[in-house]
Amino acid sequence: MFCKRSSSTFLICGLLSFLLFFLFLSGCATSHKETRPIEGNIIHEFKKPQVSYEGSLWRDDGPFSDLFKDHKARTVGDIVTISIVESSSASNRATTQTGRKSSLFGGIEKFFNKEKHFPVSHPFFNPFSSVKGGLESSFDGSGTTTRTGKLTAYITARVTEVLPNGNLKIVGSREVTVNNEKQLITLSGIIRPKDISADNIILSTYISDARIAYRGSGIIDDRQRPGWLARIFDWIWPF
Repeated sequence: MFCKRSSSTFLICGLLSFLLFFLFLSGCATSHKETRPIEGNIIHEFKKPQVSYEGSLWRDDGPFSDLFKDHKARTVGDIVTISIVESSSASNRATTQTGRKSSLFGGIEKFFNKEKHFPVSHPFFNPFSSVKGGLESSFDGSGTTTRTGKLTAYITARVTEVLPNGNLKIVGSREVTVNNEKQLITLSGIIRPKDISADNIILSTYISDARIAYRGSGIIDDRQRPGWLARIFDWIWPF
């Protein structure tokens, strides 16, 4: 009687301990996360080259030097707005069919009249009988792949370098966080000043060596990927 009571008491204590431990873990995991500031220094400092204006009454960077000048980006530190309109589509299809068929037939029909007596003395081996064989193999394979992508956005970049031919190297990024979902757009490339419109906007199709990336992080991004255990099984599963 005492043993039964002690075992039941031990079971109840174990269940209560497990319940308390589970409640402790659930209390540690909060559903509301604090909004962290954007990491990294977004505003870069650019140093313009010092130009000597000895004895000159007019300076290119003076307060009245841009009275008859447009407001397009042309020097280091200027900003330009990029209209990202990217659309891509690709498809590929391959079909393979192979086949091979071979046959073999051989035998000795006549051999100095020995073909009649040889089977009697050697019943398990008769070289005068016919030998016939065949081999056939075939393979059919096909594959189809289709990929489409579209990105439309506006981002403002900054001129980081003026190349010797007058082209501008630009770098820009935009980070937006909504309900702990972070979206980041980064862009870099080389543009020509004459491709910039009067309102200081250029299409992304005019950017040379363009690198455009759109990434997101958060619970929605986590739900779009399989769990770590499923990825491990997919990696080690040979079939």
